[in-house]
Amino acid sequence: MTIHIIIIIVVGLFSFAAFSRPELMARFQLNPWSVFHRKEYLRLLTHAFLHVDWTHLLINMFVFYSFSRAVLFYFGYYFEGFTDARFLLLFLTAIPISSLYSLFKYRNNPNYNAVGASGAVSAVVFASIFFDPYNPVYLFAIIPIPGIVFGVLYLVYSAYMARKQVDNVGHDAHFWGAVYGLIFPLFYEPRLILVFFEKLVSF
Repeated sequence: MTIHIIIIIVVGLFSFAAFSRPELMARFQLNPWSVFHRKEYLRLLTHAFLHVDWTHLLINMFVFYSFSRAVLFYFGYYFEGFTDARFLLLFLTAIPISSLYSLFKYRNNPNYNAVGASGAVSAVVFASIFFDPYNPVYLFAIIPIPGIVFGVLYLVYSAYMARKQVDNVGHDAHFWGAVYGLIFPLFYEPRLILVFFEKLVSF
């Protein structure tokens, strides 16, 4: 069983458990006030294993599954060994890193809460775009858009919506997770930035 399937199973089990147990949601969701003032640092990781409902969970895991296979392939192609471990590291580190902005932004707001793996999923999507910027991303699972075009639009939209604050979606986590996914491969091989730019100009 590959690592991305294991992640999906674990996230699914934790989310399912929390659906019927509100106390789990309250204890492990991201609440910046509790992280800062009660030192409950575990929330920085555990919130990604919880989801509001089945729709939230299934959308996140469908997108995660769709792009994780490509990222695993590219990790295996460009890096020597430890493919599953690198992928797991990407996923786990993307969770707190994508949440840092919101953590500081809402650190004095005890009513702000967030759950979901969206930040880490964005990191996986954008790692895939980094390796193959013109591979199509299917908007609404129907309309094909070159990955790099989708990526730019996604970042602009996430930044705009985060500033507007008109819904309950974690746009800040989406934005910073995406940025982290773009730069994560460079931690292992900085020269991959040259490969990225070569692919950009070779369309």
